[in-house]
Order: sequence, then structure tokens, then C-alpha cells
Amino acid sequence: MAKYLLLIYGNEQIWEGMSEQQLADLGAGHAAFVAAAGDAILAGHELLPTTTATTLRGNLSGTPTATDGPFLETKEALGGYYLVEAADLDAALALARLLPEVSEAHSGVEVRPVNGPDQTGTASA
Repeated sequence: MAKYLLLIYGNEQIWEGMSEQQLADLGAGHAAFVAAAGDAILAGHELLPTTTATTLRGNLSGTPTATDGPFLETKEALGGYYLVEAADLDAALALARLLPEVSEAHSGVEVRPVNGPDQTGTASA
């Protein structure tokens, strides 16, 4: 079995402007995803808004500098993730299709394989 990270992106302004009912519907969608995915889910969390992020950036002196905010200023922000185990990419995509964000025009889900000893038999580069 391989591991995949399901990265949930969306427009933070839309998420912040959701009504209580819309938030409840979104939560119900995630509960349905968790129920359907079962033991395939290894971890997952919703992230706080990008306004709470701190980014470390390298500089010419070799000393990282901390700045408030996300690494990139974009319209879509990383809002959460699930780490899942699946037989292959097709199975991981089938799980990702169950997430409520794939049906919203302002959101999307990126599916990325995780590299490591338990994935390829060799250490990560």
C-alpha cells in the first residue's frame, strides 16, 4: 500500500463567509468521507487561516528569517489535509473524490504520493 497526501485548497474568504448551515454541511461531508475511507485515513487536520502562519525564508547570510503569513500570497490557500493509504493512485483519487471540496468551484484537492522507505524501498532523496 502506498501513502498519499490529499491537500485541500480553497478560497479563505469564502470559507470565512460561510453560514452556520454551510459549515455544518461541510462538516457532514467530511464526516461522510471519514466514514467511507475508514482505516485508509492515517491522519488529517483542518488548518487555521493563513493569517496565523509564520514562514521561515533563507537569506544570503544563511540565517533563516521568520515572517508573518504564508509562503505565497495566493487566492487559494491550503485549508487542510488527509494522509491516506491506498493501493495505487486510482484508489487515492477515488478517496479524494469523496471530499466535499471537489464539488465546490472555489476549492480543490491535490493528491500527491508520499516518498520514503515504506513507499519505494529506498530512502527519500
